[in-house]
Amino acid sequence: PMQGEDIVVRVRLNFLEAVFGCEQEVATSRRETCDGCDGSGVQAGTRPSVCGGCGGAGQVISAVRTPIGTFQQSVPCNSCGGTGRTFTPCKTCTGSGRNAKTKTLSVRFPAGVDNGSRLRVRGEGNAGRNGGRTGDLYVEVEVERDSELMRDGDNIKSNVTVGCTDAILGTAVKLRTVDGSVELKIPAGTQPGTTLLMSKRGVPRLGNPNLRGDHLVKVNVKIPVKLSPEEKKKFEELRELSSEQVKVK
Repeated sequence: PMQGEDIVVRVRLNFLEAVFGCEQEVATSRRETCDGCDGSGVQAGTRPSVCGGCGGAGQVISAVRTPIGTFQQSVPCNSCGGTGRTFTPCKTCTGSGRNAKTKTLSVRFPAGVDNGSRLRVRGEGNAGRNGGRTGDLYVEVEVERDSELMRDGDNIKSNVTVGCTDAILGTAVKLRTVDGSVELKIPAGTQPGTTLLMSKRGVPRLGNPNLRGDHLVKVNVKIPVKLSPEEKKKFEELRELSSEQVKVK
């Protein structure tokens, strides 16, 4: 018996499907046991016969001449392909014992799969030969990029931009997460490049979805290029006030 070959297919998931898992229909092209001959490769109504070339051994002795003498070696019989028998091939499968067919399977992708993740579906590969075990199906995952969110293992990363006044005084902004829109508080005095952590707003851990990563938000501060006369005056007053505070200290 010969085990059937494994099959590999690639499936693309969008960002959130990979994060929370999903179920998808996966089409496969595989070789299944021929119904016309039950996998034997022999035409129905006929019987195989012992190969006349090798006497049923499947091997023949071949003499090889070399500069140091003649050597004999056993090689597969050309007449029967090493099987030891000859037969009338099945008209349905042309003697291979298998036919190509397309099958669609429903595959469940667990939460937390990522690029390169590989799922194994047992017994859904190519059929075996001569009673051999059927191979397996391997589904490789490819995850589409998201325009705002970036994945780093079990963590999610994104950026948010606030004005310099909001960075100084503090504010609250609406931020997109894998769980939807969430309010994020920007503390007063937040410096450019500060990373704020939103706990347990990340990716469920593969194999243990009750554990989740975090969402890390990098704060960018937008500095105005041009100021109105009134804005300039206010900032100058602020600078004077800051200078006075430094002198007091």
